[in-house]
Amino acid sequence: MITFLDLKKINQPYEKAFKESFQRFLDSGYYVLGNAVKEFEKAFAKYCGVNHCIGVGNGLDALTLILKAYIELGKLQEGDKVIVAANTYIATILAIKHAGLEPVLVEPDEETFNLDPLEVEEYLTTSVKAILVTHLYGQLSDMKSLQKIANENNLLLIADAAQAHGAEDKNGNKAGSLADATGFSFYPSKNLGALGDGGAVTTSDKDLAKVVSQLRNYGTSSKYINEYIGFNSRLDELQAYFLLDKLKDLDDANSNRKLVASRYLNEINNEKINLPYWDGSANHVFHLFVVQVENRKKFAEFLEKNEVGYLIHYPLPPHQQAAFSEFSKLSFLITEKIHQQVVSIPLSPVMEEDEVSRVIQVLNAY
Repeated sequence: MITFLDLKKINQPYEKAFKESFQRFLDSGYYVLGNAVKEFEKAFAKYCGVNHCIGVGNGLDALTLILKAYIELGKLQEGDKVIVAANTYIATILAIKHAGLEPVLVEPDEETFNLDPLEVEEYLTTSVKAILVTHLYGQLSDMKSLQKIANENNLLLIADAAQAHGAEDKNGNKAGSLADATGFSFYPSKNLGALGDGGAVTTSDKDLAKVVSQLRNYGTSSKYINEYIGFNSRLDELQAYFLLDKLKDLDDANSNRKLVASRYLNEINNEKINLPYWDGSANHVFHLFVVQVENRKKFAEFLEKNEVGYLIHYPLPPHQQAAFSEFSKLSFLITEKIHQQVVSIPLSPVMEEDEVSRVIQVLNAY
């Protein structure tokens, strides 16, 4: 069986480093917001090319805290509308709702699955105050066009880069530096994954960074002095040690992912399978390799019969989820087609050549 994602194999090379980091963690006697978190925040900010990184509990909290901080700074108000891709993972929209804001769902580009700037322009009103863009599956959105729209309409531009650690635009600017603020997840399956949950906010806005830093820790400005109604969402000290161990190899791991993706794109040749778009640049780090098929049930059964793992990202669009019943009467044809047809096939930085060849062979035989 070719597993969809072998996390044990991905983390195995770090076993010795992890054990040493755990010992340092024990020896430090400092278990919450200690030196490892500070060191990781500094290292990840430098990696992303920004001035500030704030470690938080998870990716959802990262986005929620960004939005809450903008409210505290007076740049957003509860009830303001935020444009978001209709096909994003539900957490992006949950963050908007948790912050007391109103999501405006917009169709993605049919080729890239990312937010379509032309569609965004159709939904602009005086109530829209921000764009929350997702770099879906590891591919950067059209940030140049979206930034232009944001600048012309005095909108905040916020990014969900939970799947895009290390992706770069044509100028070498990394995800995390391409918006006013960016939320990351370090969930174990991410390109930069911890051994538990974790997240971060990156920005070069010092005022935003200060408020996010306070909000993550009960809203405190100093010990037991609370300036805001805050949260308890702090990057775990032990996970920060593990993330430091893995950060130095992130670019190499992403390169390995792109080698697998290149083979898939060049060698899978089946008119019944639509392959993802990639222009060959550094703008995609292939967190997922997502194909489209018309009969997903039949395709999934074929993969199972041939012992090739798969997942579906995602089977049901947000507007059809019970949690968002207020959107149930809306129709998004591109989004709905995507969610009906997508299948993610195995791709990781530790796949063997023969495993890749076998996946290609199976898909070509479908």
